[in-house]
Amino acid sequence: MNTINVKSEIKPLKEVLVHRPGKELLNLTPETLHRLLFDDIPYLKVAQAEHDEFVQILRDNDIKVFYLEDLMAETLDFNPEIKTKFLKQFIEEAGVNTPKYRDLVFDYLMSIEETKEFVLKTMEGVQIYELDREKRVLEKSLVDLVTDETDFIVEPMPNLYFTRDPFASVGNGIVLNKMYSVTRNRETIYADYIFKYHPKFKGEVEKYFDRDYDWHIEGGDVLNLNEHILAVGISQRTEAGAIDKLAKNLFKNPNCEIDIILAFNIPESRAFMHLDTVFTQIDVDKFTYHPGIMKTLQVFEITEGDDPNSDEDLNVKEINDSLENILSKYLGLKVTLIPCAGGDDVASQREQWNDGTNTLCIAPGVVVVYNRNNITNEVLRDHGIKVIEMASAELSRGRGGPRCMSMPLIRED
Repeated sequence: MNTINVKSEIKPLKEVLVHRPGKELLNLTPETLHRLLFDDIPYLKVAQAEHDEFVQILRDNDIKVFYLEDLMAETLDFNPEIKTKFLKQFIEEAGVNTPKYRDLVFDYLMSIEETKEFVLKTMEGVQIYELDREKRVLEKSLVDLVTDETDFIVEPMPNLYFTRDPFASVGNGIVLNKMYSVTRNRETIYADYIFKYHPKFKGEVEKYFDRDYDWHIEGGDVLNLNEHILAVGISQRTEAGAIDKLAKNLFKNPNCEIDIILAFNIPESRAFMHLDTVFTQIDVDKFTYHPGIMKTLQVFEITEGDDPNSDEDLNVKEINDSLENILSKYLGLKVTLIPCAGGDDVASQREQWNDGTNTLCIAPGVVVVYNRNNITNEVLRDHGIKVIEMASAELSRGRGGPRCMSMPLIRED
């Protein structure tokens, strides 16, 4: 049985990866919000309760849930010889450039004996005062004199509970992403080690894109329309060059069934950061979308080039038609588009900001959504969709919905 099998956005979800929000959220401050890609500081206790409710919904629907922090801890426990390698790479990617502080951070984190606690601490961040004081003051430097004790020598990773973005499951493989911002690109180190070394995944997973490539791409921009067609957003966080590279890798891989990529060019803005914040599939023939993208949306078809001996050749053409007609043509059925908040201008802007279109489809016509988007949720019900609501007062502050918080590993064929 394949350890990754995702050829659809809607087929019954069987296994999924999540991350329970942790102390990294406690290390957000008003001064670091913008840099760490948050608009507000969630209340951790409530955010965790909301996330636990989300996980319980998944389990109640016979979905096996894996936690990122558990898989990473298991990876290190199964392969204790890689812990030093991982930590040195982690420190380098965290931007700890001063040799003294590299050593201090290494010694401090290596002193954490319980593996899961060690993993959670790498996610949480490290402040100067946590490092060995005697070693810090033994040799003073300019860095020491201008650095406050409460400064973070390793910044927290508060976006980790959006597990959709560091990688994307495509067919029987993954797209291991190079993410848009420095603070989020560090998140992909966990997936890198899990897929290389965890016994569940080691040697079992095709890799169609890698984190050391030159172009940015994030999982929220990747939608599996069916086993042959992949939709990818050109967005604030995914570059056209990344899609070109991904297309070449997919088309030349003999084990990959994808032969068409539909590239959706959406406006670059915080509100439309990923394709799945404005557009998701919720049933065999139904999609929900944000009306605000329609006036500017461009769609391109990418297929393999005419030269079978070339790894670089692609055919790219713009498709000049309505989104409804494009989807109907490529999926071979009549598609219904359902606007966020029923198309009401003010309500759709408000509910899209709180991820009204960021649904997680767990079976055809069955979606998990935030309860705060009540107008959109009622519109979905009116179209025959089974809507499972979850609490969202704090999780929504991170600007991501149920789809953002979940990375499917296996869907039924």
